[in-house]
Amino acid sequence: MSDRPQTVMQRLIKPTLDTPFRIDLDWWKREGQDFRAYLMSHLCAQHRDQFLTHPEAAEIDWVDPETAEVRRVDGLWHILLQHCSRQVDFLTSQTPLTDAVFRLLLINGNQPLTPKQMSQALQARTGRWEDPRKILQTIGGRVVHRGIRPVLEE
Repeated sequence: MSDRPQTVMQRLIKPTLDTPFRIDLDWWKREGQDFRAYLMSHLCAQHRDQFLTHPEAAEIDWVDPETAEVRRVDGLWHILLQHCSRQVDFLTSQTPLTDAVFRLLLINGNQPLTPKQMSQALQARTGRWEDPRKILQTIGGRVVHRGIRPVLEE
C-alpha cells in the first residue's frame, strides 16, 4: 500500500479510547521532519554528548529479550530504549502530554498502545493520572503530534 492512500484512510478514522496508536515513521518523512534529530532530543545528557560527537550511530542487531527475535535497529533508538528511557527523569509527571505519549511509545518499542493503556502506563510510571479522553483528544484529532497516528487494521 502506498503512503498516500494510507494517509487518506488514517484521516477517515475516528479514533476511540480503544484505538491503538504508534509513531508513524513514514509521517516524519512525508512532513520533511528529521526523526533522528527529534530522537536525539530525548537522550540523557551522557548519551546526547556522545551522539553529538558521533552522530553516525549505525544500525545494530538487537535481540528482543522476550521473543528472541533479532531486529535491525538504529543505534540511537537502541540506546534510548536500553538506557535513557530507564532514567528517572526520562518520563516524569511534568513531561508535556505529547512528549509523554511519544516517550511511552518509545519505551514500548513503538508497539501500539490505546489511550486507555497510555493513561495506565503513565500513572504506573510517574504517578500522574491523565484522563484517557484527554489523551485521545490530544493525539486523535486532525493535527498529528510527533507522528503519533492511529494504527490501521491490516
